[in-house]
Amino acid sequence: MKTAIIVQARMTSSRLPGKVLKEVLRRPLLSFFLERVRRVQAADQIILATTDLPTDDPIVQFCDRNELPYFRGSEQDVLSRYYEAAKVYGVDTIVRVTSDCPLIDPAVISHVIKTYQEKGADYVSNTLERSYPRGMDTEVFSFAMLEEAHWRAIRPLEREHVTPYFYQNPSRFKLANVRYPVDESSFRVTLDTAQDYELIRLIFEELYPTNPQFDLAAILETLKAHPHWVAINQEVAQKEFQESTLR
Repeated sequence: MKTAIIVQARMTSSRLPGKVLKEVLRRPLLSFFLERVRRVQAADQIILATTDLPTDDPIVQFCDRNELPYFRGSEQDVLSRYYEAAKVYGVDTIVRVTSDCPLIDPAVISHVIKTYQEKGADYVSNTLERSYPRGMDTEVFSFAMLEEAHWRAIRPLEREHVTPYFYQNPSRFKLANVRYPVDESSFRVTLDTAQDYELIRLIFEELYPTNPQFDLAAILETLKAHPHWVAINQEVAQKEFQESTLR
């Protein structure tokens, strides 16, 4: 049974175009993300799922340079992109993370995978009830579930955001949530705006030179020691899922 981390990435972010290749410490953030995710021993492979648009050629070039398998598919129908990527690479268990989480802790991903394996749930994540900082989001589900969603999900929101079909049908699926020991959901370390980038840059510059394998605990300790840093993106509103028309 093959477990793969499938990472969605594109260059055409509406609030911060090209964000995943923005640089910190003279390296693109995507390279830090990949370095961290490659430490997840419970996964057999990492696959980057990007779009078939020319604007995402730089992401494909990054994959080629870093020997990272990739798949190119629809920009807006991300559910089909995940399904086709998993099908092409023969994946049985999908771990979904997004490239706008360059600080994601490999131990968090591993914990969600372990919970999925032990609980026998259809879908496990750490986002059904938020307790982790935003930027640690991890979801795990089977290819069989992904295939069902691909053929049954018809709402634009379900196609664009991959997993709403699962957690919006709790009577159909067994769902499980992973909680952090303390509610730290007020912290935001995801990359969506210029303010987010500034905070992430500060965290990397503070921690990476002396401890490149820093974990979530170190991130939280740093943020609590620098409350003025937290204020940088405190007013950023997370984009809400919207019912839009697929292009």
